[in-house]
Amino acid sequence: MDFLSGILLFLCLISCFLIQALHRRTRVRLPPGPKPFPLVGNLFDLGDKPHISLTNLSQHYGSIMSLKLGQITTVVVSSPTMAKEILRIYDHLFCNRTIPDALRVLIDNSLPWMPVSPRWRNLRKICTSQLFATRVLDANKENRREKVQELIASVNDNMIKGLAVDIGKAAFITSLNLLSRTIFSVDLADDDSSSSNEITKEFKKISTGMLEEAGKPNLGDFFPVLKKIDPQGRRRRFTNHYNKMLGLFESVIKQRLEFRKGDDYVASNDMLDTLIDLREEENEEDLNNPKVIEHLLSALFVAGTEQESNIARLPYLQAIIKETFRLRPVAPLLLPRKAETDVEIGGYIVPKGAQVLVNIWAIGRDPSIWDNPNSFMPERFLGSDNQIDVMGNNFELIPFGSGRRICPGLPLAMRMLHLMMGSLINCFDWKLEDGVLPETMNLEDKFSISLQMAQPLKAVPKEIVME
Repeated sequence: MDFLSGILLFLCLISCFLIQALHRRTRVRLPPGPKPFPLVGNLFDLGDKPHISLTNLSQHYGSIMSLKLGQITTVVVSSPTMAKEILRIYDHLFCNRTIPDALRVLIDNSLPWMPVSPRWRNLRKICTSQLFATRVLDANKENRREKVQELIASVNDNMIKGLAVDIGKAAFITSLNLLSRTIFSVDLADDDSSSSNEITKEFKKISTGMLEEAGKPNLGDFFPVLKKIDPQGRRRRFTNHYNKMLGLFESVIKQRLEFRKGDDYVASNDMLDTLIDLREEENEEDLNNPKVIEHLLSALFVAGTEQESNIARLPYLQAIIKETFRLRPVAPLLLPRKAETDVEIGGYIVPKGAQVLVNIWAIGRDPSIWDNPNSFMPERFLGSDNQIDVMGNNFELIPFGSGRRICPGLPLAMRMLHLMMGSLINCFDWKLEDGVLPETMNLEDKFSISLQMAQPLKAVPKEIVME
């Protein structure tokens, strides 16, 4: 009798377990997705260009799908409707991020990655109200104009010599100086001297190294048990790059603090002066934390890398920028979000702790949204019936994200892009190098957190001939 009772009790326990498991499985109905392999899950489905692989998978599994990347449940959304659910409607439940293991050094200090908290809110408020406010950007307009004039002079020199311009390199140097002038009123690359070139090369090496280490697949992200040993060394290398950048900014800040002690110091009213003033005059506790200003500046630089007042009257230039963002978004999967609890999206459950990616590459090439989606057609953004912008309100085009974690540097980025692009188009005609045709040029991408061209674009500037 005791034996039979034991058997019945065991069967009851097993039944209860199965019922609970079935109930949990039914309640947590994951979005559809490819069948995962044991242990590795769907890692092999990503390939070396995840944004394209995930786009292809979404065409089969739909605009919301789930994958198992190692031990990590990942949900990918690929439509404006699903993106709005994640970034706007349920933004409060997806406002924090999954942090790549290589970037652990940033979690408590870097605005894009730190958790939503009173400190995060205060630093973001400082960015929007003090650093990127219209009055601040207007006050630094002359600095940006001067840097673009130097770019035009450099391109003009190439035109006289008949040499091609490495567009990416020229844009990087100009962006670097636009940012450094706006932030602390100095040039990190101010001329063609060897010392300046070394600074530019070093800074590019640091920022490129950070982006590459952050964007490459990392076993520690897919198998948390391996995080402690950092098997591929990505966290170690990223941290080394990041500390070098902090050291560069620390030297600039120390120099500024010494200058400010002088009786004859004249405030430059740049971003660095603004941050130091806030720390000293208003006793901003968050700005008094060790190296918080350096961390804030590093986030601005890595993210950033007379025409400005006329942008509103240049609709075709605006359309060119929008079309470029549609086809070639800098961050094709945006920065990852994390579900704070189980959330129902599109009839499915995104489970607590899941990583959530918004594939804006797929959205930008969706034929149900865009006519001829693979063609470069700026005209699609012209006309009173098409008022799509990139400010996070139109989820067909969100290169800077949306919701409370939208990129705070968006206002400066838009001014810089329009100023540089407009000046280069307005001042020169452009031809591809000899032997290169638009139909055959290499437009392949190199994937990391931000996209880069696998083959640098080079073009020959020509004098504009008025007919």
